[in-house]
Amino acid sequence: MAAAGSASWQPQEEGLKEICGLLEQQISPSSSADKSQIWQQLQHYSQFPDFNNYLAFILARAEGKSVEIRQAAGLLLKNNLRTAYKMMSPAHQQYIKSELLPCLGAADKHIRSTVGTIISVVVQLGGILGWPELLQASINCLDSNDLNHMEGAMDALSKICEDIPQVLDSDVPGLAERPINIFLPRLFQFFQSPHASLRKLSLGSVNQYIMLMPSALYASVDKYLHGLFGLANDPAAEVRKLVCAAFVQLIEVRPSVLEPHMKNVIEYMLQVNKDTDDEVALEACEFWSAYCDAQLPPEILREYLPRLIPILLSNMAYADDDESLAEAEEDESLPDRDQDLKPRFHTSRFHGSEDAEDDDDDSFNVWNLRKCSAAALDVLSNVFGDEILPTLMPIIQAKLAATGDEAWKDREAAVLALGAVGEGCINGLYPHLSEIVAFLIPLLDDKFPLIRSISCWTLSRFSKYIVQDSGHQKGYEQFDAALMGLLRRILDTNKRVQEAACSAFATLEEEAAEELAPRLEVILQHLMCAFGKYQRRNLRIVYDAIGTLADAVGGELNQPVYLEILMPPLIAKWHQVPNSDKDLFPLLECFTSIAQALGTGFTQFAQPVFQRCINIIQTQQLAKVDPVSAGVQYDKEFIVCSLDLLSGLTEGLGSGIESLVSQSNLRDLLLQCCMDDASDVRQSAFALLGDLARVCPVHLHPRLSEFLDIAAKQLNTPKLKETISVANNACWAIGELAIKVRQEISPIVMTVISCLVPILQHAEGLNKSLVENSAITLGRLAWVCPDLVSPHMEHFMQSWCIALSMIRDDIEKEDAFRGLCAMVRANPSGALSSLVFMCKAIASWHEIRSEELHNEVCQVLHGYKQMLRNGAWDQCMSALEPPVKDKLSKYQV
Repeated sequence: MAAAGSASWQPQEEGLKEICGLLEQQISPSSSADKSQIWQQLQHYSQFPDFNNYLAFILARAEGKSVEIRQAAGLLLKNNLRTAYKMMSPAHQQYIKSELLPCLGAADKHIRSTVGTIISVVVQLGGILGWPELLQASINCLDSNDLNHMEGAMDALSKICEDIPQVLDSDVPGLAERPINIFLPRLFQFFQSPHASLRKLSLGSVNQYIMLMPSALYASVDKYLHGLFGLANDPAAEVRKLVCAAFVQLIEVRPSVLEPHMKNVIEYMLQVNKDTDDEVALEACEFWSAYCDAQLPPEILREYLPRLIPILLSNMAYADDDESLAEAEEDESLPDRDQDLKPRFHTSRFHGSEDAEDDDDDSFNVWNLRKCSAAALDVLSNVFGDEILPTLMPIIQAKLAATGDEAWKDREAAVLALGAVGEGCINGLYPHLSEIVAFLIPLLDDKFPLIRSISCWTLSRFSKYIVQDSGHQKGYEQFDAALMGLLRRILDTNKRVQEAACSAFATLEEEAAEELAPRLEVILQHLMCAFGKYQRRNLRIVYDAIGTLADAVGGELNQPVYLEILMPPLIAKWHQVPNSDKDLFPLLECFTSIAQALGTGFTQFAQPVFQRCINIIQTQQLAKVDPVSAGVQYDKEFIVCSLDLLSGLTEGLGSGIESLVSQSNLRDLLLQCCMDDASDVRQSAFALLGDLARVCPVHLHPRLSEFLDIAAKQLNTPKLKETISVANNACWAIGELAIKVRQEISPIVMTVISCLVPILQHAEGLNKSLVENSAITLGRLAWVCPDLVSPHMEHFMQSWCIALSMIRDDIEKEDAFRGLCAMVRANPSGALSSLVFMCKAIASWHEIRSEELHNEVCQVLHGYKQMLRNGAWDQCMSALEPPVKDKLSKYQV
């Protein structure tokens, strides 16, 4: 077939010359021809059904042409096949395949590599079944003993293993066994090849299967480990790096496989963690965190700590080629380049208790041996705690004592190490905290900028304890010294130090909260001074520090002396940044925090802020359908930030926002946002809907039924887990609307209840906040429409009461219990089978503040006590734990 196929198609000399000419112009750096024109010309040729045949011919047979032109033809072919392969005629597909196979053994390495890439794409699109000749040809090459053929086939195979590993581990009709079973023994054999390229490709290919762990690999895992140990001291760094990667992945996915050999593996990792090649050492260093995350017995690792910790510390010093060293020389007067601005992500507003921890955003910075070693030390300190201090502290002290300019990297690494263990070893360090802080504060003024910046970070790692101790004189002096030290560094002339100081200060603010109030004026003066002098990248961090300050001190900020320092520069910036500029995001976020902190104190600034948010949302909704007339490109982040700022305004101004809402088209814009296809837009929209429901429900009224329908839809989705935050906010908003519009909620009550009950029944797999909000909203619906909800009580009483007993005392919990009492009055027998759970829910109150609700709960309990005669009540009581019984005594039962 192949021969017949190739015989039937021959290139025309004319076309061949033209295409080669175009490719030559495309790749030549000196050619004056317009590149986009050449591109268009090539796109035009792509319309011809046999254009890709020409490209295959040039790649495979244009012996007289340069390798670069043949490679260019191959890369264009690869890109064309991605889009066109499935539409091509079988004859053309067959021609291209038949031209590729003989090139597996091409003399030129670049041609072989390009062919391997194209083969992988064809297999991705047509599967192994669609190309039976490929398997046989690959096996023949691998078994040929000819280096070019072995390398070519191995290159193609390694690309298939990387892109689509599962293809080789599936049954192929007509083959006695899966392709992986045929290839694995050959790959293991290549582990011992004298050619480094074959050792590297074969090991890299097998490593791709660790995650999938097909039975073929599992069955020969001892052979694999034997091969890995055989390659452990390979002269090629690339191979050693792959050996480390294999051990790291195995410990993540199949730690049991390594357990019998663990001591040997750890010994090896200690050795390569000091490898002369940094990439090998980095790969080895990943092992320690992976070991701890795999929850393997710490004992095995414990005996190696005295050898491991010094290695980690020596790898924590800056390498001579670390890009931070060059950056650290940058003065504040240098404007930021666009690539310095890391992408920022705004997290939509969320109602309820957050589950996730904020992690330090290091994703933008390059991962390297220094950071990996510090991360490993952090993880080890969390597993072994103070046990590591006897090994660690003498090294840190020795490094800190090193004098002279040439030793600054050692001093810096010691400060980094202190910060890295600041969490895990806090018990052992706590008695020495004042010495540590006293030592760090002078380092804030060190002559080396990277020592100043790391000292900021390490101080921030101890900020919780610095704040904790500020209750007595000595502790307060230390807190004040840390605060003032960080403020000085915020005004450093070095960008790296500014960034570290601002982030550290934001951490200190979160911990200190109202403790900051006495120093508000000096803090604001420093922050606003930084605001005036920072370049774009660090300006974002100042916004964050200002927002965090507002969140921390709340209403304390609402004093004319503070507002005169804070607001004029922010308002000037507000006028300066256009609506289409992404620098607006951190400014909007900052205003959100300020509006919430100032409360009604924000009224004087509210009108222009409100109006601008409305304008941004309007413009963006237009840009979504017609960017030309909107004059901007659509970016949903502008909508999300504006909705969140409107929520902050609503929360801050309370009913004071009513006059602004009544004169705007916010209601219709909001409804549109609630129906947006982007989940983060919907998430913020429902948060605003709930906030508005609390303070001015009358303005939502004309479209109430639409808001309720769309909110209910968010709970009734098969993909609930993917949009859990949207469901959470929608659920909360329905509850807020219910208690304001009362009976008018009735048309959707049963729809919503039917969605909430499964959430409560399967609570263990779901986010805590969604479960809490579901329980509260169910209670609020029951309170306003008990006649609709109470007939169904026995279906949900038990799981609902369990959820209620997890919620802390607050107004929302009171509403839910009003619903409970209303239902019991309407249908007392509905709760009989869940009475024990109801008693536990009532006992979960620390104290019910509302006297009226307290009395209602008493009545419910007394009602059941009278209803349950003949010892049934006592039987129920005996099923409760003593602390629960004690709590119920408040209600005189």
